[in-house]
Amino acid sequence: MNGRSYPMTEMINYILTFLLYGNEDAAKFIGYTSDPEEAKHYKYVITPNGHLGKDLVLPELDKPLKDTDLVYNTFFFISCTEELLNPQRDEHGRFAARYSILGQHNRLQIPLIDEYSRFLMKTLDLDLPKPEFSTIYLTHDIDTIDNYRHLRGAIGGLLRGEAKEVRRSWFDIHKDPAYTFPWLIEQDHALPRAKVLYFVKHTNGRGYDYPQYNLQGKDWRLTRDLLLHSGASFGIHSSYDGLTSEAGQAAQQSNSANDLTGEAGLPPHRSHYLRCGVNDLQKIVELGFTDDFSIAFADEAGFRLQTTRPVRWINPLTYSLSPLTLHPLTVMDVTLNNKQYMNLTEDEAYFFCQRLFDKVKQNQGELVLLWHNNNITPRTYHRSLYPKLLSLLS
Repeated sequence: MNGRSYPMTEMINYILTFLLYGNEDAAKFIGYTSDPEEAKHYKYVITPNGHLGKDLVLPELDKPLKDTDLVYNTFFFISCTEELLNPQRDEHGRFAARYSILGQHNRLQIPLIDEYSRFLMKTLDLDLPKPEFSTIYLTHDIDTIDNYRHLRGAIGGLLRGEAKEVRRSWFDIHKDPAYTFPWLIEQDHALPRAKVLYFVKHTNGRGYDYPQYNLQGKDWRLTRDLLLHSGASFGIHSSYDGLTSEAGQAAQQSNSANDLTGEAGLPPHRSHYLRCGVNDLQKIVELGFTDDFSIAFADEAGFRLQTTRPVRWINPLTYSLSPLTLHPLTVMDVTLNNKQYMNLTEDEAYFFCQRLFDKVKQNQGELVLLWHNNNITPRTYHRSLYPKLLSLLS
């Protein structure tokens, strides 16, 4: 096996094992070498293209699999390397699908790494994975728990002629249009095998983080107890720039799971606005998080990591295997209906999601949905679409 140092060898071993669905014994039958003599010891040989550990280049997506450096291509996608090669960013500083090789070649809805896995499994006469979801995560980012029970929200509502809605919200949070938690609990319970995860904001409430709910206040305590009683778990939703400033990092370190459930250790993490690049991932590692649910393109749903399965992140600057597991985000609500993103009708969104779900299930992948509580409103079709998708999964 071609490894120049321990980190490289560890990384290559991990990739080969991952491609074979964790089968370490079978991975020993695959060689990653250009040495003809060494190649004789393996049942199947992947020839390096010479880039891994030296330079970073875009993979050739249309080469026959037998001629493809499956190890380098896998590394390229699960490490999020492309954003190091392409400086283009959207208005929120995110690397968008429209800039990526996947978006430009209409390949985002095809989990190429899982195709590599199927190819290698067949080559080694291994059984293909049973078509089923390994895990289903129903996740909800709590960007706000109400629309009107804070000063700016109330004033905005009054200026828009929504005085009746403002008044009802101020007297009873359950009447606020963003307070859809009882409804979400009812819907999520229709899929009892799913894991329900709410990401809670820890921010200063400024800029794109506005409004911030008071984690010591009555409204949040009511919400927290309701969600805990429902059997849901919590994660940390870092601020818009919480991982790019010293203040934000300090907040992340102090706001552990003890603030949410009383349990020790850090819960799963997701970045606000999905603003999560290579540098952010390294900071997430340094802060001690072990699971992240941020990785997806906001402007187009699909498989940004090119796999449907949770995978450990590899730092493309050091070629080192990190302890951080990335849980690929399959689809986010606003990606579907936002006019600046996919701008799909409800029927189009349903059938699009169905195709994604089929790909995840075919590869025994992990399905991760993200629906915001404040997007379940009459202004969107998500109150109708979300139950249909859960019914499809059940």
